[in-house]
Amino acid sequence: MSGTDDRLAIVDEVLAAPFPEADTKVGGERWGGPGHHLCVLKASQDFWDDRSEEVVEAAEEEIEAARDALVAALRERWGDPREVDLTPFLMADAPAPDPQAFLCGVAGGMLVWPRPDGRWLAIAIGQADAEFAIMLLAAVGEGPVGA
Repeated sequence: MSGTDDRLAIVDEVLAAPFPEADTKVGGERWGGPGHHLCVLKASQDFWDDRSEEVVEAAEEEIEAARDALVAALRERWGDPREVDLTPFLMADAPAPDPQAFLCGVAGGMLVWPRPDGRWLAIAIGQADAEFAIMLLAAVGEGPVGA
């Protein structure tokens, strides 16, 4: 994905797409299942070869800038998002549903816009481990967001 317009187009596409009946992966950047979609809108390099502070900071700044531009565009459409802390999903007695289950494993929080059709859109920055890429993620779910 090269820019905010491309990312908005993907967001619009996943918001409109039917949820898969079973867990499904579409390429390396999109997956979903009953009641959810997840996609990587932008990813940094991985850090297997170089985890120096300047390399990681530059990658973080690039992903944060992409997030900020996307959030600004979504704010123009739908207003301010709700900030959701994902930590309670890790502490819950019962496993969280997807997409929250995935997101709480890679991100500390997400910005959520509820949609009139019962779905919601979340934007988050996540990283599975220090060696992996930093990702700008979009998630679509249905029903209550929780937390």
